[in-house]
Amino acid sequence: MAVEKVKAYFDHFGMRDKIIELDESSATVELAAKALHTEGARIAKTLSFIVDGDAILIVTAGDTKIDNAKYRHKFGCKAKMLTAEELDSLVGHAPGGVCPFAVPDSVKVYLDESLKRFETVFPAAGSSNSAIELTIPDLAKYSNAKEWVDVSKIKE
Repeated sequence: MAVEKVKAYFDHFGMRDKIIELDESSATVELAAKALHTEGARIAKTLSFIVDGDAILIVTAGDTKIDNAKYRHKFGCKAKMLTAEELDSLVGHAPGGVCPFAVPDSVKVYLDESLKRFETVFPAAGSSNSAIELTIPDLAKYSNAKEWVDVSKIKE
């Protein structure tokens, strides 16, 4: 189970106990915000795409969506999300629990500028009922993010 991989990953940093396992689902921004008693924008959703045959992850604030023009400008291609099967085989996480932790080295992680509005955010932790609260610097550190990008816009 992916949540066990994420727990093992955070063991290396002495942070396993920061993982929150919920009794209810946190598989969507709305469900996670309700379960964690926070605003949806602070849910750090991890979106998965394919670029030149490789999986990439983009972590954005929960109140945003991908801006196709910005994405194309940054990555040089149209945004194409991974299927559930590709997600499991390329990233190692299932829909609802996708996070930027404990992923293969071949998966590049990007953090969207939309996250910088917050002191802390809640990314998933490998399952559809887990999360971890991290500061923005800690998110950058533990996700091994390649770089910060600006590829989203606030949902209307």
